[in-house]
Amino acid sequence: MKQQANLIRAGQVIEHDGRRWTVLKQQIITPGKGGAFIQVEMRDLKTGNKTNERWRTADTVERLMTDNKEYTYSYMDGDNLVLMDPETFEQTTVPVTILGDALPFLQDNMTVEIDLVEGEPVGMHLPASVVLEVVEADPVVKGQTASSSYKPAKLSNGVKTMVPPFIEAGERIVVKTEDGSYVERAKG
Repeated sequence: MKQQANLIRAGQVIEHDGRRWTVLKQQIITPGKGGAFIQVEMRDLKTGNKTNERWRTADTVERLMTDNKEYTYSYMDGDNLVLMDPETFEQTTVPVTILGDALPFLQDNMTVEIDLVEGEPVGMHLPASVVLEVVEADPVVKGQTASSSYKPAKLSNGVKTMVPPFIEAGERIVVKTEDGSYVERAKG
């Protein structure tokens, strides 16, 4: 299905130069002179290679229609993730590269959403946020105000993020799976 380039959104699957790509990021850039254009970061579904492409806002791209299906993550097997269909209990494997930078946020028995094009998995989405434990947090610097500055912390999955000064090691926090940023303290 043809669509205008300015309607491209992250998570969509497009066909370009005879290959299928999943869109990671998109940004509309308006230079001081000339017309606006779309800067798109995308990953090749077969090779996993990333590339950047630019289109004018009036250009059209071929968008592939995807079906979405929920699976439960079971375990990692080499370079593949093993998922289970919650309705039929059948197991499916997908390459670990399908998840990209969000891999550290994948947790056992997590419900994930898989995008399928003609029955082939092309994209995987995690829940918007996860609860993780802070394993290391820098001490608070005296005189530092809570509103203006965050401090570095290391999470139980190995990801480093910035947290407010009142967060200590051992606390559980909610972080976004998209970029690992702090949301709030975990409740309960």
